[in-house]
Amino acid sequence: MTQIIDRRLNGKNKSAVNRQRFIGRYRAQIKKAVAEAVGERSIMDIDKGEKLNIPTKDISEPHFKHGPGGRREIVQPGNKEFVVGDSFPRQQGGAGKGSGSKASNSGEGMDGFTFQLSRKEFLEFFFEDLELPNLVKTQLSQTNHFKWVRAGYKKDGVPTNINVRRSLGNALARRIALRTPSQKELQEAEAELEKLKKTDADHKNNPRYFELKKNIQALEKRIKRVPFIDEFDLRYNNRVKHPKPVTQAVMFCLMDVSGSMSQQRKDIAKRFYILLYLFLTRNYEHIDVVFIRHHTTAKEVDEEEFFYSRESGGTVVSSAIELMHKIIKERYPVNDWNIYAAQASDGDNWDDDSDTCRDLLNNEVLSQLQYYAYIEISETENKRLWQEYEKILPVNENFAMRRIASVADIYPVFRELFKKRSETND
Repeated sequence: MTQIIDRRLNGKNKSAVNRQRFIGRYRAQIKKAVAEAVGERSIMDIDKGEKLNIPTKDISEPHFKHGPGGRREIVQPGNKEFVVGDSFPRQQGGAGKGSGSKASNSGEGMDGFTFQLSRKEFLEFFFEDLELPNLVKTQLSQTNHFKWVRAGYKKDGVPTNINVRRSLGNALARRIALRTPSQKELQEAEAELEKLKKTDADHKNNPRYFELKKNIQALEKRIKRVPFIDEFDLRYNNRVKHPKPVTQAVMFCLMDVSGSMSQQRKDIAKRFYILLYLFLTRNYEHIDVVFIRHHTTAKEVDEEEFFYSRESGGTVVSSAIELMHKIIKERYPVNDWNIYAAQASDGDNWDDDSDTCRDLLNNEVLSQLQYYAYIEISETENKRLWQEYEKILPVNENFAMRRIASVADIYPVFRELFKKRSETND
């Protein structure tokens, strides 16, 4: 069968349409390959592209070829074992298959198809089925967010805003309007002059001849004096500011950095928040992220200090929840903001402080939040903080808790916490 392969080099971005068609056609295979790839890379490298291997059988196209087919009766000489109607098993092996570990001098096959995803394409596949739960606008933003929109044309402006098509259209209309009467008079005068030349043999001595010539010259000058374009014709694109409603959301990141949190556990928490931060900043236009780290006391910090500070101490988890509650009252009115929180801890807490945490969440904080996710980084179960949080889980739909035992659990837990509601309801 004849196969034609176009190997001509494409110019820049000439294959973009074919690339998108390929991604759409083999979306399921690419998404599966992305899921396998993220399990083999660190979260710090999550926002890079990826080279994916897609099995050849998944992208193969049907083609026709001649085969034996039908029913055949063959007489083999020397046959002493089989008679007509007997069946025997198909011989094992064949093209492209070796025999065990021994090398073969026959057969051929094809490797898997390698496809390079860009950073943007990789993140689209990775985050396409994730979202912040219950993200609904509680109120249109009262902050001054505007967008520039087209609002017709105006007669003055800067040169960069000139609308060439509208300006030339105005110039053409003006030229037609100003030249048409003169052109009509010119045509009549020229027609009369031609008639005079034909009917009067001595037309050059006729005063009417000189009058017509003078009138024609005046009309031609009048027509030429009409400029091709005038300042009166110029039109500029007019853009005005329109209020742009945006969904306001704030995410509180609470991380335990006490002495009971080993370096490995802190690293898991950091990786989880790095992934969360990347997800939030990529998917939402206007979202604030508040970083709170705590041991015996809690402190609001910036991103750099949140991830890399070496400060440590005892464990009083309620200090972080109280600080979050204070910040919400001062800076994030509940009527104007969708509020989310994610807390990472090893579950160890000081004496009766776990009861305080439960009461704070149940009585004051959760009623103000769209969603609160608690992540316990521990290999063992039934820590005191976990036990207290379990008591408020059945009565609060906006509260979720999961356990991470190792780095391998980060991705599954993250996707389970932030998967779309349509998947949650299935």
